[in-house]
Amino acid sequence: MEAWRAHDLLWLDGLPDGASLPAWADSVWLQAAPLVVRRASTAPGRIPVGLRGRSRSERYAFEVDASAVVRRVTPEMLAHAPVPDFSCAALDALRQVAPLLDATGWPWGPTGGVGFALASGLPVLRADSDLDLVLRIGAPPDLARADALRAIAATVTACRLDMQIDTGRGGFAYAEWAAGRGRVLLKTDHGPVLTATPWELA
Repeated sequence: MEAWRAHDLLWLDGLPDGASLPAWADSVWLQAAPLVVRRASTAPGRIPVGLRGRSRSERYAFEVDASAVVRRVTPEMLAHAPVPDFSCAALDALRQVAPLLDATGWPWGPTGGVGFALASGLPVLRADSDLDLVLRIGAPPDLARADALRAIAATVTACRLDMQIDTGRGGFAYAEWAAGRGRVLLKTDHGPVLTATPWELA
């Protein structure tokens, strides 16, 4: 069975079956907009997803059957996707930090509005959009790589940067970890966990 991960983008064979969708999710939008895999516990063969609309307030969470998925795009596949010719601080920041992220050796990719726009071509980005990134880091970074992460975070100044660290067991905000608060909120498929050892969580 496909190992779906949070932030993956999915397209279905037809419209979602059995979901009571909001009015803004018309058939034209559903045919073009991918579904975003979210963190939640589901029955075997089901995938927790979220649908985003044309505005920030339009979000809807539900489940789909895995057998209906016909295409999957991961954040890593979008790391070096062609960037639209659109004036947006988030896209400028992505171009700027991509070489720095590559140099870490960790798999990474854009998520959120930037990832959605790169994958779908839909006009969801705004001049003030954030840059959301996910980094797949399976073990605590050594000193050099921790310094590299700090440099990447410091590089982005023109827009809000949200770097999510995916440990393989869950995801947490890099900003929380870098702040040295002792514990971070690790988002898992079974709910959030406040922990000082996000890489060691069973």
